[in-house]
Amino acid sequence: MAGSVPTAAASLAPNPSAQHRTESGWVRWLLIGITLLFLGLMLILPLVSIFAEAFRKGIQVYFAALSEPDASAAIRLTLLTALLSVPLNALFGIAAAWAITKFRFRGKQFLITLIDLPVAVSPVISGLIFVLMFGAHGLFGPWLSEHDIKIIFALPGIVLATTFVTFPFVARELIPLMQAQGTEEEEAAVTLGAKGWRIFWKVTLPNIKWGLLYGVILSNARAMGEFGAVSVVSGHIRGSTNTIPLHIQILYNEYQFAASFAIASLLVLLAALTLAVKGLMEWNMKRQAAANEARLLKAVT
Repeated sequence: MAGSVPTAAASLAPNPSAQHRTESGWVRWLLIGITLLFLGLMLILPLVSIFAEAFRKGIQVYFAALSEPDASAAIRLTLLTALLSVPLNALFGIAAAWAITKFRFRGKQFLITLIDLPVAVSPVISGLIFVLMFGAHGLFGPWLSEHDIKIIFALPGIVLATTFVTFPFVARELIPLMQAQGTEEEEAAVTLGAKGWRIFWKVTLPNIKWGLLYGVILSNARAMGEFGAVSVVSGHIRGSTNTIPLHIQILYNEYQFAASFAIASLLVLLAALTLAVKGLMEWNMKRQAAANEARLLKAVT
């Protein structure tokens, strides 16, 4: 036991030889320059262009575009869609990750493949699937018409399409995390007499909370910016079924460039807010990991 202490401490100490395994200075600066050039051309320049076009005709035109009734309806619909679809994704992600990592059953690999399906399928195809199922001439269309239930060209269809294209994000964040954590803590809780829900709230959820929040943030970002699937099921009804991306397309096609870029800048700001929250979470996770490593190093030395 005593011999294991130096081994553990040595594993936490930096490797001196790793300091000499770096590329020469010109290679590092070349790679950094290529990266910055690519980001400048593909990310920074387009973002600057969006805000430049948005304010080209003045700040009054900018805020008028944001407060216009159709724009306000698109903003409300986008936020409502994200508010409904993201919790559904979180519930599905937790359930799927729990089933895949905590239980053994036939068809597990097939379930993992199905979770990845929305990533492989075009969003337009995803929207078309719901049209074929719930459209007027779809599989359930006649029954829905008899009971006056609207799914396609209405909020339910938009939420379904958005949920479909975003549900892998939470599950894909939790599955590897829960696999790495194993089942030892849950098994220990069972031996102490804890039941299913108590184990989840007291053991599993605290261990996966950062991965869950990370997946929720990614899912929310995709939900607010989704275009293809929502475009198929929405019907493009102005002031009713247009989300922010669809409203931007309509304004641009009508040559209302200042208004379209104003709404686009709002979507950029929402994305920036999402990235800020994501960065804050990553910083907090690294800080906690460093604190845990310091405590472990102090314990073994």
